Amino acid sequence: MTETATSPQPAVHFEPDDQVERLKAEILRKLAYSLGKDPAVAQPHDWLTAGILAARDHVVDVWQHSTRESYDTGRKRVYYLSLEFLIGRSFADTLNNLGLTGPFAQAMRELGVDLNEIETIEPDAALGNGGLGRLAACYMEAMASTGVPALGYGIRYDHGLFKQRIDGGKQIEVPEDWLSFRNPWEFERRESAYKIGFGGSVTGTDKPGEIFWAPEETVFAVAYDTPIVGWRGREATTLRLWRARAMHPLSLDAFNQGDLIGAVAERNRAEAISKVLYPNDSTPTGQELRLRQEFFFTSASLQDLVRRHYRQFGRLDDLADKVAIQLNDTHPSLAVAELMRLLIDQHKMDWEQAWEVTNATISYTNHTLLPEALETWPVALMERLLPRHMQIIFGINARFLDGVRREQPDADLATLSLIDESHGRRVRMAHLAFVGSHKVNGVSALHSNLMKETVFAPLHRVFPDRITNVTNGITPRRWLFNANPGLTKLLKETCGEAVLDDIGLIRRFGAHASDKAVHERLMAIRRENKLKLAKIIRQDCGVTVDPDALFDVQIKRIHEYKRQLLNILETIALYDAIRSEPYRDWAPRVKIFAGKAASNYATAKSIINLINDVAAVVNNDITTRDRLKVVFLPNYNVSLAEVIIPAADLSEQISTAGMEASGTGNMKFALNGAVTIGTLDGANIEIGERVGADNIVIFGMTAEQVEAAKRNPRPTAEVIAATPHLEGVLDAVAGGAYSPRERGRYQGLVDGLRANDWFMVLNDFESYRQAQRHVDGLWADPATWWRMSVTNTAHCAWFSADRAIREYAERIWNVPVGLPAQTAE
Repeated sequence: MTETATSPQPAVHFEPDDQVERLKAEILRKLAYSLGKDPAVAQPHDWLTAGILAARDHVVDVWQHSTRESYDTGRKRVYYLSLEFLIGRSFADTLNNLGLTGPFAQAMRELGVDLNEIETIEPDAALGNGGLGRLAACYMEAMASTGVPALGYGIRYDHGLFKQRIDGGKQIEVPEDWLSFRNPWEFERRESAYKIGFGGSVTGTDKPGEIFWAPEETVFAVAYDTPIVGWRGREATTLRLWRARAMHPLSLDAFNQGDLIGAVAERNRAEAISKVLYPNDSTPTGQELRLRQEFFFTSASLQDLVRRHYRQFGRLDDLADKVAIQLNDTHPSLAVAELMRLLIDQHKMDWEQAWEVTNATISYTNHTLLPEALETWPVALMERLLPRHMQIIFGINARFLDGVRREQPDADLATLSLIDESHGRRVRMAHLAFVGSHKVNGVSALHSNLMKETVFAPLHRVFPDRITNVTNGITPRRWLFNANPGLTKLLKETCGEAVLDDIGLIRRFGAHASDKAVHERLMAIRRENKLKLAKIIRQDCGVTVDPDALFDVQIKRIHEYKRQLLNILETIALYDAIRSEPYRDWAPRVKIFAGKAASNYATAKSIINLINDVAAVVNNDITTRDRLKVVFLPNYNVSLAEVIIPAADLSEQISTAGMEASGTGNMKFALNGAVTIGTLDGANIEIGERVGADNIVIFGMTAEQVEAAKRNPRPTAEVIAATPHLEGVLDAVAGGAYSPRERGRYQGLVDGLRANDWFMVLNDFESYRQAQRHVDGLWADPATWWRMSVTNTAHCAWFSADRAIREYAERIWNVPVGLPAQTAE
């Protein structure tokens, strides 16, 4: 592949002499005719909405062109099913991809509006929680940027997960209100509404083999479309989200009889499906809602894509030639049974042909090896809520096991079965997705190998060619060009302007790894980014931090395997050491945490509480002065990450080895020049291979060592006794040193560690502590630190989402990529 000589021009552009005037006219027109506002009385949110609507018009031009071209050529299209799409704010990203940021800023400025200020009041779209949803968002943009025709399917949540507040150090969940001022990016498609059935009965008909499902309850799925524009405005994809609506929104009889609650009961039950992401499933009602939610969006999506295909081509036996369905994790696994139902029951295809079409069309991405995250549903619940699908799953299972029995008589059928008979009869959704897909991919090299050796080992022996790997990727447009304009400017100067169109050219930056002038520029850029973050910390946490300190960052979903607990315990050990030896030249640190805990995850919420309690003690201790600060930033989201990541010096990727499938935060930090401290887990391994062992700080047990330790656990008392500093830290936490008003607050947390250190917090503590002291030494040597920073940025182009999409297109989807490839790294 050859290097790009010049940057392509944006598809959307004006003549230079009238560009700003045209944009001003468009914005004012939207303000007047879409919002009914005069500029003299328009509020900031009005200007934001008018600006979005004006930008959206340019996106629509690209979008409609892409859609027409896809239909005219009959190109194969990707349908990406994901319960989450964590797209964040869209205004700045869209302007950047269209090449209109500068002209738009000038147009707004001449209208008396600061574009930077109004961009910050755009709410984050509350459509996801963590890496799963952010990956889906990156992939939608990357498919547009690489010219892969695609449509993403998900749920249009009214309130998303929740808005996190910290009150007294504790997480408080309140509803997210991101739709309170409507969503100006979307288009409601009332004509694209599908009936989704639940419950009822299944009967035969007069025709042999014909089955009729009569649902007891039916809701509508109404489509809302948002265009996602790619780089340079050359192509666009569609994000289609489903909103649940009742068939009968009001029972007039009940209302007239004075039963005001009963009158809207059907509406409330239906609309609950698209109210929140991940409803608490610790109760039978919550569990049923989760299943209803997953089937709702899966069924609507499959009905939609089957209708599209049949309308265009008039047949379904060639579905796999024109359609690639990607299941993003186990949530849409019911697609296997639902596609079979549509083909057999509605389109009268025989079972064998329907199965061949289904298997050739669907592929599945697995994101976790944690057993609790591999969903299973009680057979009794499935039979009650989805009786026809349960019949189909039983049929798939019987045929599958019969085939295995013939080909591999010695196989353990109980481990292969889609039905787990050992825990009260439950449907193994990951097994269903695996058996129903032609390809199953992991999201890092280690993860894909572990899939073959652990959770999917029995299935891998039956289908040895089914598992493949596509390591995750991130879009550099948002996570570098938009989030870090200072670094982007430096990269353009050192690597050439073409780096904007070919991220592979970032490798040229490596030639400046020891350039002191570049180091000074980087330090100034990083410091500016840290000042911006410090302002947010002061506003949200009331803590003043030193921008010249090492910013040590762990931002991700709060979970025991991600080991925020290990981080804060080591922070306590550091705090103790600074107090014991105040005369030492300690490297000043700001420990930055952010992330949400699931509302029913008591241990994770306790860890958040502990972090905040430690922060309250450390930040008010004059003996540590500015050498150590601890902050927990509330309500972590995409927009906050866009500020934190460019300001980070140290990236904490410290999950228990073998438990993090890949990660994408690690890629974002490394691309922006942060040094990774982490275990040999997920994509950390591949980052280390690319940046070199001298430019990453690795500690702790390997995945093999973790498994060995679980098989033959070492007594925790022995581990603690052999680990300096650890006993005192645990005693202080358990004894209430950080919770003086509730001395026993963390006794259970510490007792849990002592009883069963499943996530190897105690085992890895000393290795982690020593690695952190090694980081202190690196930070004290600026020439070494900034060489590492440059090297990380220079060698992370491979983690682009564009590369990942090209691999999916080639290895799994069999879809041609419409735009030329980038240069090799």
